Amino acid sequence: QMHLVESGGGLVQAGDSLTLSCAASTRAVTNYHISWFRQAPGKEREFVARLRWENGATYYADSVKGRFTISGNNDKNTVWLQMTNLEPDDTAAYYCAASTQYWCATPECVDDWGQGTQVTVSS
Repeated sequence: QMHLVESGGGLVQAGDSLTLSCAASTRAVTNYHISWFRQAPGKEREFVARLRWENGATYYADSVKGRFTISGNNDKNTVWLQMTNLEPDDTAAYYCAASTQYWCATPECVDDWGQGTQVTVSS
């Protein structure tokens, strides 16, 4: 089991940028695929981005493609989510998630979750 801790959330204005960090508690982080999900009030948790360690492939939800970038450094056990040109619709709690399945893009296949970090974008 992995222990994931997110940080970097906050209150920003539309058009601003923000970078979230996910710190993993184990050196086995490269055995997992790390994703970011988000959940807005009253809505279901949704996939945002995923990093596949074996080949560095990245996957994004259509709503964030071109604005968000997921990256990782396994030496530091950290995965980042760089968010640019933020929009009010990006307001949500953002969760770091680990899965042994490289294709995982739904909450059901996630093995471990972080506690979440709040991102609020004002218009």
